[in-house]
Amino acid sequence: MNYLEVLSKIWKSGAEMKLLNTGEIELLHADRVPAETMSAAELVFDDIEKWFKSWTSATAIEKTMRNILLQYCGWTQNTKILKWLNAEESKTFLVHDWTVLLAKNGWTNIYDDYRQYENGESHKLAKEIYDNACEYMKRVTENE
Repeated sequence: MNYLEVLSKIWKSGAEMKLLNTGEIELLHADRVPAETMSAAELVFDDIEKWFKSWTSATAIEKTMRNILLQYCGWTQNTKILKWLNAEESKTFLVHDWTVLLAKNGWTNIYDDYRQYENGESHKLAKEIYDNACEYMKRVTENE
């Protein structure tokens, strides 16, 4: 099983796995993770760790797009992103268009790290999505 598939199963089980500032991986609510998923995670732990660490120098746009994709694929629950996607239907279509661009560049498996399939066009669309999400969050915050 691929490391991103293992991560998706961990997150979908209701557990949280993340990189701490110390560089260590933290797993919260491990008791929710099925034994077979934990066994699979042990086999690909080095890849999981590399993936988490590969995001440490990512820009805000890159991290936001990752979080949008994790929500879009149903791997994690992000209330703010979910509200934005539901409130801004046209932006949901932009996220879809972004994934289609990645697919045109060869991203055919959601368990492959999509970053290797990005190009100038997908970066431009990601920036548009990010800017809109930020504008939406600002409007929501001002109205609270």
